[in-house]
Amino acid sequence: MDYKSDIEIAQSKKMLHIKRVAAKLNVDEKEIEMYGKYKAKLPLHLIDEEKIAQNNLILVTALTPTPAGEGKTTVSIGLTEGLNKIGKQATVVLREPSLGPVFGIKGGAAGGGYSQVVPMEDINLHFTGDFNAVEKANNLLAALIDNNLQNKINNLNIDPRTILWKRVIDMNDRSLRQITIGLGGTANGIPREDGFNITPASEVMAILCMATSFDNLKKRLGNIFIGFTFDRNPIFARDLKAQDAMAILLKDAIKPNLVQTLEENPAIIHGGPFANIAQGTNTIIATKMGLSLSNYVVTEAGFGADLGAEKFLNIKSQYAKLNPKCVVLVATIRALRHHGGVLEKDYNTPNIQAVKLGFKNLEKHIENIRKFNIEPVVAINAFSSDTNQEVNFVKTACEQLGVHAVLAEGWAKGGAGMTDLAKAVVDVVENKATLFKPLYNWETPVVEKIEKIAKEIYGASSVDFDNRAKLDLRRIDKLGFNNFAICMAKTQKSFSDNAKLIGRPENFTVTVREIAIAAGAEFIIPILGKMMRMPGLPSQPASESMNIDSNGVISGLS
Repeated sequence: MDYKSDIEIAQSKKMLHIKRVAAKLNVDEKEIEMYGKYKAKLPLHLIDEEKIAQNNLILVTALTPTPAGEGKTTVSIGLTEGLNKIGKQATVVLREPSLGPVFGIKGGAAGGGYSQVVPMEDINLHFTGDFNAVEKANNLLAALIDNNLQNKINNLNIDPRTILWKRVIDMNDRSLRQITIGLGGTANGIPREDGFNITPASEVMAILCMATSFDNLKKRLGNIFIGFTFDRNPIFARDLKAQDAMAILLKDAIKPNLVQTLEENPAIIHGGPFANIAQGTNTIIATKMGLSLSNYVVTEAGFGADLGAEKFLNIKSQYAKLNPKCVVLVATIRALRHHGGVLEKDYNTPNIQAVKLGFKNLEKHIENIRKFNIEPVVAINAFSSDTNQEVNFVKTACEQLGVHAVLAEGWAKGGAGMTDLAKAVVDVVENKATLFKPLYNWETPVVEKIEKIAKEIYGASSVDFDNRAKLDLRRIDKLGFNNFAICMAKTQKSFSDNAKLIGRPENFTVTVREIAIAAGAEFIIPILGKMMRMPGLPSQPASESMNIDSNGVISGLS
């Protein structure tokens, strides 16, 4: 059977004018800032804290994923379609895609099949320019730092060896990971080692996603920790008077973007931090916007629940006082085969024994979600290689744990294939939802917070701190940052810090190599293993399969 590609499905959709999508949220067209016919910005004054408290937030996460991902965005969009089909007013709130994965290996992040947000090409490419604004704000601060090193007037006496701030670009480019700048004579700056991160790994992106207002955004930008003076005094972006200029570049980027699903339901897409380094979820402002305008909001957090969901709940929900009513755990039969020990070439080959072994990974995620006092629902994201025997095993095994497990066919059928999942979610929201409880309090000592996550969520038996991490802990204490949230940076491929430990590893130790500081975002970032903040392109990047004709029609984008 021939299937249409994602982009072919998206391009065949006759879209509603964005003002008609806004009308479904009872937003007058005079309120929105239109970017053409099918995209718009929503003003922040539409956020209503009273309505937020009355409406229902659903978080979509996943088991530990295979390299291609398990379809959280597709399930999030399909669930939103399904909720609307059963009579609930629902909006999906998602992250913006990064160009790095789009042109690299993973593809875009606009959903797939018949569960997509459109205009798909725009969303996956430049969209409304938010990523560009983050990149420019980040690099403005980098330019101001180097300018201060160069000039004698208002010189802050910054020690170049301590500068932590890096430039960013939204592209996978391994050659920029470590560079030397300022070469070529005294007119070209002070020579020093530097490097680039990818834009989703920028602290400016993390700050944009944590900000609750424009004033809060400016304050957070000013709190960015840059490094030390030669006298060992800390330097912040506010010392360079950078926060207002950076905020000017972000004045439009702070407003959430409104688009639509294939079934013409509202979709809000805003912000895009990495989940294995930053918090991996859309902006607080976007989530609150959705909850202000819709009875049900479906949102997702990146990678497996040990990363995205843990950060969504302990960081975002705790800070923003959100109360998720249900967590949807996306599972695929191929991922369960993977965690049962099969090789990548056999992911699509039926193997009931591997699925039974791999179920231990999903079981641990179920246990973890319940630690937050939230009831999960398992969405089995359907693939053509699944067998009834494998699917029925997952359903029965989940039922024995007291968990709904529902086949999710949103990719093939859109909302019509997601009504069972929608009903299961509504059942949890209306009959089982309890008050969300974070795993730790931000006021808890840093080491205790790190150990709590490692032992409770990952299942580690112990945590080791390298000498570099111990020095970082002393620095954190000296700077007064002990009350920040913990934003763990580790591989997404395992509960542990070893990507090769699949399934549900036990009796392992995680090692904290170093601890980075994101003072503006109010994160402390323990780095477990070697984390890559600037990915490289694969040997055959996705860009090689893309085309654009003389009429501007794109193909090969996924």
